[in-house]
Formats: sequence, structure tokens, C-alpha cells
Amino acid sequence: MIPVEQTVERGLEAFLERSVNEAEEAGADHIIFEIDTPGGAVDAAGNIASIIRNAPVSTTAFVTEEAMSAGAFIALNAGEIAMAPGTEMGAAQVIDGSGNAAGDKAQSAWIANMKGAAELNGRDPEYAIAMADPSIDLEEYRAGEGSLLSLTASEAQEVGYAEYIVEDREELLSVLDYENAEVQEADVTIAEHIARFVTNPIIIPILLSIGSLGLILELYSPGFGIPGIMGAGSLFLFFFGHAIAGFAGAESIVLFVAGLVLLLIELFVPGFGIFGILGIGAIIGSMILASFSTLNIVLSILIAAVISIAAAAILFTMFGKRGPMKRLVLEDSVNTDEGYISNISRDELMGKTGETLTPLRPSGSIMVGEERLDVVTEGGYIEQGENVKIVAVRGSRIIVRKL
Repeated sequence: MIPVEQTVERGLEAFLERSVNEAEEAGADHIIFEIDTPGGAVDAAGNIASIIRNAPVSTTAFVTEEAMSAGAFIALNAGEIAMAPGTEMGAAQVIDGSGNAAGDKAQSAWIANMKGAAELNGRDPEYAIAMADPSIDLEEYRAGEGSLLSLTASEAQEVGYAEYIVEDREELLSVLDYENAEVQEADVTIAEHIARFVTNPIIIPILLSIGSLGLILELYSPGFGIPGIMGAGSLFLFFFGHAIAGFAGAESIVLFVAGLVLLLIELFVPGFGIFGILGIGAIIGSMILASFSTLNIVLSILIAAVISIAAAAILFTMFGKRGPMKRLVLEDSVNTDEGYISNISRDELMGKTGETLTPLRPSGSIMVGEERLDVVTEGGYIEQGENVKIVAVRGSRIIVRKL
């Protein structure tokens, strides 16, 4: 017994491939796929259909709740179909990412796949085509022109799309003459649950966005905290899930780590941006290698990049000097207005008089009381032993005039 549940995606494909291989190794005589899915990705459905068609033993698709869209296509590839009362199968038109009907090319290919799946086991292809093509008129089954065909359990049996209507698994085993057979169930592991979640085309851009945002926020916070953990965790989930699903190999992980190292080198070693460009390229390349769809991952990366750039701009505007570059480059200037003192100002000397100890040409020394001071004149020459007056003090610069 192998469950085909939830959305059809590449994580489900990896689970079904493993389960069928385990069934073969265990010497199974028959495989029953218990189907309850609203549909999903066309490419994953095609690969799953191949797994079912190429199974080493006879197969039955048992629709326990619904087999809609890609689920109907999967069911049609099994040797036999059984349905529980109150279930349905159909409505298999290809939909693009915007929720609209796909283009003519994709739609034509999918209709051909549905037709071929029906003919595979001697079923009338008209109904399979009507499930995918709203232009087919089957008014008697609530599928007039402009509507997609969905068959109830009794209707599916009537048109030859279901061999059995059974209440439960036990009744199905009985009609298949396997009531005394040893039954083994294929269970989805925790790792496969994670893989199915993170390989969902909707989840991937969210993961990458959280990953990049977390790392950017970490640059604006001291130490390594929650943003860094969220960012690193999201990227780890991305690669872990794709590795479990069989898409990410060691080469993609090695390339990702190499990209991070290059970015660190760029931060500390002047390289005119070369290391940074190579690092970003390595990280993007690793994600493309780890993904099952180049188009999907490129779109996901673009979404994450837009969100990250916007977040970085907002953070830089809000926090400015507390940003990441502040850790590496000294940009502040120091002045007395901010409390910095480079030397002691002797403003108290203004107006005091003294005697020159050396000729002032125009700098030299004078004695004021018992203190010897280094001074300069206003520009003229003053001989030794002359009386002078301090007329200006500018920091450490003391200016005198002959009395």
C-alpha cells in the first residue's frame, strides 16, 4: 500500500520511486496506490506516471477521496482503478502559475498524455480528453462545452474508468483476491515530509527570501542571533529537502560553500568585486544545480533578490552607520562638537604678556610668569628680550604681538 496524498510535486515523486523499489525488493505481488490529491505539477505527474507504468508487478489505483487534475492522470496509468463511494476523478486542465489556462502548446501535450494514459489500459480516451479539454461536450456528465469533466465513482465505473467501487481497503483486497495476503504499508519518513514541503514551487521562493533576509538582518545586529539562525536554517532546509528528494548532489552543496567563502574573502581582501561576483555566481549556480526546474529556481531567486534589495535599502536608510560596512571601514570623522579633543586649548592665556626667550622668526619661545611657551608672531620678526602680548589662541597655536 503506497499513499499518493496532498499536492503532486517532486518530493512525492521521490517518495513513490523509493516505495516502488522497496516493494520490488520485498517481493510484492501487487501494489495499491491509495490516491487522495487535488493535483499539482505536470512534470512530477509525468514522472510518477512512468514509475507506476514501469512497476515490476501489477498495480491498482484506489481513489479514497479525490483524484483531480494530475491525480486523475496518475490513476489512469495504473493497471486497474478502484474508487470509494462519494469520490470523484477528473478536471485535469493544465493551469499556469497565474491560475489561468496554460498555452496551446502545453495544453495540447497534456491532452495527448491524458489520451495515452486512457488508451494504455483500453479505456475510452474521449473521457480522459474531456477531463483536460473544456471544448469537449459531454452534457450527460455535467461537462457541457466550456466545462471540464469530473466523474463520480458510479459514473467512472459506467464509462469503464473504474473497475471496482469498494467501501474500504479490506473490500478492495477481497475483490482483488488478496484478502489473505500480507499487507505492507509505505510510510513517508520525516525527512521526506520535509522534502515534500520545501520542494513545493510555492515554498521555494519563500525559503530563499527568508534565507537572504535573515542574513541581511544579521549584518545589522551584534553577534549571531535569531535573524542569522533563520537565514542559515532556511538555506539548510532548501538544500536538505532537495537532497532527500534526490535533486541536490554533493557538487551543489560544495559549490554553495565555495560561494560563501568567496563572499567572505571579498569582505576582507580588496579584489575590485571579483571575489564577490564569483561568490554570488557560485551560490546561484549551486541552487540551480540543486533544483528540479531551472525556470522555477530562477524565478524564485529573482523574487528573493528583489525582496532582499528592498530590505537592504530600508535597513540602510533606517540604521545607516550601524550597518555591516561599519564593521569593516572607519567612516566617522572626529571633532570637538562630538566631544573629541586632539589637544588642550589654552584659551586662558589670551591677553597675557611675557618676554621672548629666543628670537621669534616668526616662531620661538617666550616666558609667561614661570611657564615657557612655544609661540609664533603675526608674521614679523621679534628679537630676544622683548615684551610681547598673546593676542590669539587657536588650539595649540599661540600668537603674540610685540608691545
